Order: sequence, then C-alpha cells, then structure tokens
Amino acid sequence: MTTIQLINPPGLYDPAPNGYSHLAIVPPGSRLVLVAGQGGETAEGSLPPDYPSQVRQALSNMRVALAAAGAEVTHVARLLVLVVDHTEERLHVFGAELDRVWGDAPKPACTLVPVPRLALDGMLFEIEATAVVPA
Repeated sequence: MTTIQLINPPGLYDPAPNGYSHLAIVPPGSRLVLVAGQGGETAEGSLPPDYPSQVRQALSNMRVALAAAGAEVTHVARLLVLVVDHTEERLHVFGAELDRVWGDAPKPACTLVPVPRLALDGMLFEIEATAVVPA
C-alpha cells in the first residue's frame, strides 16, 4: 500500500517521459525515510567505470537502504539526482533504469542537478530518496 499521491496537475507539462511527477503529497501520520545519496559503489567498495553501471548499482543501493527501513520504491515520494557531465543521453539512461525499477507505476517527484564532480574520483551518479511509509 502506498501512502503518497503522485500527481501532475493541469497547466504543467507531462513529465512522465522524463521519469518523474510534479507533486508528491504526503498524508498526515506517515513516517518519513530519508536515504542519503547513494552512488554506484558495490558492497565491497568498488566503483564501476561507466555511467550505466553506476546508475544501476546506485538504484540497487537505494533499494537496499529503503528495505532496511521497511520501505520499497513505491514508498518513494522524492528523488534528488546528481549527474557528472550531464547530457540528454545520460538522462535517457537514467530514465530507462527508473522504468526498470518502477515499471509502469508513476515515478516520484525528482530534481536532477548537473554537477562538475561528486565525492569520489570516477563517481558519475548519486541518488538521494525521501520515502513515506505508513506509521
């Protein structure tokens, strides 16, 4: 059961092809789960050299973190994404991975921020999540 409403109000363009919703409405009495930025590091600490592998691993890491709090991707209300050397091609890679993880479900509200660098040498992608679960 999801506790959030993801909506795209009339008067705003349809963001679905870009993998997000304009609004995430959180009902009262919900529990927030705040997932710190997850990069593409494996559990052993290695970082794949390519962007697609880092995106896939970062989303996997996000799911592990959510599960530790009793949450799933359907509970995610908002994403913050940081991308080194952002291009429209990288946006499509990210969108395809969102589709793989979320399927046909509405995607959360999301802000993508192009950045010149992330915390680790070679790190190209980082994702932060805010999830809402029933209290």
